[in-house]
Amino acid sequence: QVQLVESGGGLVQAGGSLRLSCVASGPTFTRYALGWFYQAPGKEREFVAAISGSGANTYYADSVNGRFTISRDNDKNTVYLQMNSLKPEDTAVYFCAAPRMPIQIPRSPPTVGSWGQGTQVTVSS
Repeated sequence: QVQLVESGGGLVQAGGSLRLSCVASGPTFTRYALGWFYQAPGKEREFVAAISGSGANTYYADSVNGRFTISRDNDKNTVYLQMNSLKPEDTAVYFCAAPRMPIQIPRSPPTVGSWGQGTQVTVSS
């Protein structure tokens, strides 16, 4: 099972940028697509972005498309989420996610087999 540790959250003003990192453990890192989800207070966990094992294919929620970029460095077992033009409604805990099976793309909570501990992102207006 893949283990995930996020970092990079913080407080930023609207219009600013942050980059989240997620370090994954496990010898089969490159086989797994990985994703990011967020969860705002009182709301369900929602899909943000995902990237295939090779990094060739990326997927985004409509709400972040054009503002966020997901990437990965397989030599470092790390996936990144570059967040630009941040809005107050982006405020949430952000979670890194690995699917239950390597072939899956983690685009909904039921497809996720491993979660990171989460990192808080707060965007002030």
